[in-house]
Amino acid sequence: MFVAILGRLPKLSIAELEAIFGKSHVRAVSHSAAVVNTDGLSIDSLGGSLKCGKVIHTLPADNRPTLEQASHWITHTYVNQLLAVGGKITLGISAYGLSTSPRQLQKIGLLLKTSMKKHGVSLRLIPNTTTELSTATSHNNKLGLSPKKCELFIIKTDDGAILIAESNGAQNITAYARRDRNRPRRDAFVGMLPPKLAQIMVNLAAGNTTRATILDPFCGTGTVLQEALLKGYDVCGSDLSQKMIDYTTENLAWLQSKYHITGTVRSLEQADAMTHQWPKAQQLDAVVCETYLGQPFSAPPSPKKLHEVTGNCNHIITNFLRNIHSQLTPGTTLCIAVPAWRDANRKLTHLPLVQNLEALGYTLQQPPLIYSRSDQVVVREILLLKTT
Repeated sequence: MFVAILGRLPKLSIAELEAIFGKSHVRAVSHSAAVVNTDGLSIDSLGGSLKCGKVIHTLPADNRPTLEQASHWITHTYVNQLLAVGGKITLGISAYGLSTSPRQLQKIGLLLKTSMKKHGVSLRLIPNTTTELSTATSHNNKLGLSPKKCELFIIKTDDGAILIAESNGAQNITAYARRDRNRPRRDAFVGMLPPKLAQIMVNLAAGNTTRATILDPFCGTGTVLQEALLKGYDVCGSDLSQKMIDYTTENLAWLQSKYHITGTVRSLEQADAMTHQWPKAQQLDAVVCETYLGQPFSAPPSPKKLHEVTGNCNHIITNFLRNIHSQLTPGTTLCIAVPAWRDANRKLTHLPLVQNLEALGYTLQQPPLIYSRSDQVVVREILLLKTT
């Protein structure tokens, strides 16, 4: 059994895990963690989880376990595993859902350090400034990537149990930054879809499929296509702007020169998503895209302006959904990001089409998921659809 430490949007993290491993194999155990029944879990395959690890011990809820009991198991049983590794070991400890302090976690580490020193094994303890080591700290110290670089998760579940898990890696923030910032073409004017979100959306649409053909009909600079290629999928892209097609072509060529890519770029073409007929559309396995989000706002727009922008976006996306529906095989999955707008009271205004999906020939596979930062006016609403 494995555990995933969920990202800042837990519902999105859970949805991604369920898409890959199946709903029956994923169980949220707290606001910050989910257990996954699988033979293996790699953090590199996930965009929505911060860390993952293997559960190595459970203190049942019936016994009303405490941090002290978890500490006892770590310092009297887990210590033997570290001693068997030998040499110089680096260790970090993170607690989730427990009422404790960084100082208490450091005490566990210091007890381990003292015990191991008696056996001639050196332990370097990662200092805790908070009860949870940040993703950056875990990643930069390569925790979970080798037997000598360890991180323990101590997780209090909602039902009162305590899980102890050994990390097998943290989200590779360096790799995401490299894929985003090092590629030759970026364009803030058309939006900056984070590679992490693109990866989540590809996973939501394709699940655990090993081979697939993915279309992005609003491809922009190619972020979705990039993440699909990295999973080994074939890709097709189109965009209203020839400039964006040129940018995507250059970015994907860069990707293929820097990474081992097994998928192929089948087509890239300038096209209007509201009217275009995609060649061999019935052979597509999924459609993944960030649609037209409208103009950016640094502050909530006036009611008149909001009505105008909402109507414009709704028109474009509705016509796109109508156009592509007749070209796709029934049961084809679409994962699309559409805009919603947050007002000064943090209430969201949604596109009218969200309430009209059945009439357009789609079924919503799960409740819409919001991806946003707290200061954003225009947020992304993730819709997972199937054609009927």
